Amino acid sequence: MDDKILVSVIIPFRNREGLTIRAIQSVLNQTYNNFELVVVNDGSKEINLEKHFTDKRIKFLHQTHKGVSAARNLGIKESSAKLIAFLDSDDEWLEDKLEEQIKYFNQNSDCKILHTDEKWIRNGKFVNPKLKHKKAYGECFERCLELCFISPSSVMIRRELLEEFNCFDEDMRVCEDYDLWLKISSKYEIDYIDEKLVVRHGGHHDQLSRSEN
Repeated sequence: MDDKILVSVIIPFRNREGLTIRAIQSVLNQTYNNFELVVVNDGSKEINLEKHFTDKRIKFLHQTHKGVSAARNLGIKESSAKLIAFLDSDDEWLEDKLEEQIKYFNQNSDCKILHTDEKWIRNGKFVNPKLKHKKAYGECFERCLELCFISPSSVMIRRELLEEFNCFDEDMRVCEDYDLWLKISSKYEIDYIDEKLVVRHGGHHDQLSRSEN
């Protein structure tokens, strides 16, 4: 495996100090070490994550509250790698997530976007996804019209592909990721690793997908 490939990891957050610390730590715990971590504060007040971490691979950015799309886009703009991975502040990665995805990109040079399976936790308890939530991949645009099968926290994507579709739509307050995945899947195949490499947490009151604001 080519361990010289740099990956830019982007975590946007608003409030959620403890959860964001957990997310950051899950990146620092990765078996694949060649990454830069861009953490974007979307208008949180009186939160200083910098005091918790001294790792030189972390870059902390701040913006006035503009939403998760703007935060991710700022992270993309200020990052430098050709491969970009996203992690929501309320989720976490298993320690071999980056390693397995880099291995896949090394073995599949035509891959443009890659996602993985995930473990689901709702209100602190593991749950089994229903059959209808089985992940979509390949030429899957029509199936993706049914549901959002791609979690941002599982995605690794080429920078050039993000730029082709102008990154995330900053006018969308929710479902901004779904919007982008639909645009991409309408033109390109989606690659997939059938391993649970992400822990996706849900059910909490400030989960964006539960909000209409």
